[in-house]
Amino acid sequence: MTYELNASMMCANYRHLEEEVKQLERAGIDSFHIDIMDGRYVPNFAMSLNDMVCISKLASKPLDVHLMIEHPRNHINMFLNNLKKGDTVYIHPEAEYHPSATLQMIIDAGMIPGIAINPGTSVETVYEMLRIVDKVLVMSVNPGSAGQMYLPYVGHKITKLLELKKEMNYKLYWDGACSMDKILRYAPVGMDGFVLGTTILFGKDESYYDIIKDLRKRV
Repeated sequence: MTYELNASMMCANYRHLEEEVKQLERAGIDSFHIDIMDGRYVPNFAMSLNDMVCISKLASKPLDVHLMIEHPRNHINMFLNNLKKGDTVYIHPEAEYHPSATLQMIIDAGMIPGIAINPGTSVETVYEMLRIVDKVLVMSVNPGSAGQMYLPYVGHKITKLLELKKEMNYKLYWDGACSMDKILRYAPVGMDGFVLGTTILFGKDESYYDIIKDLRKRV
């Protein structure tokens, strides 16, 4: 079974960021998840454009850039101009007047277009956009901070999105409160990847290598 493991870099140790990137790559991480927050769309500030650029230069694996910002189209070129071809950029449809136009800019720049779906956002409201994106990031917690509790009602939405995958031809990713039991349950039924944060990867006694090896072995 093939599925991706993506490291949520807002949870990394910034005193030793270069070593964190190297250790995660040696451990077999598939991509680096970059959470950009503006303090407006979500009530928090997280990583910055400079953080993204730094990790992009250090990493050989691709980046998944999650824009939790208002009107991403106003700033999208700052991010696209500092990414590599094939990196992923997610936007939140509610944050933009015309999200499909912003997604087209991501496509035209050679990046992988994605949408992030909040717990309170229904599948029906983003249905048409599922046809034009390559990736869907389903939030199992309210966006804005690490260490939140899983919201059980999101499971019904995930079931719908899994059913639509073949028709719409996208990959589906889990973000938020991603524990071992969630991976064991959803990887076998078609979830394509998981964003790993403080629940399972960062701040543990085990090494990144041992944690990721154990995940690969179990599923």
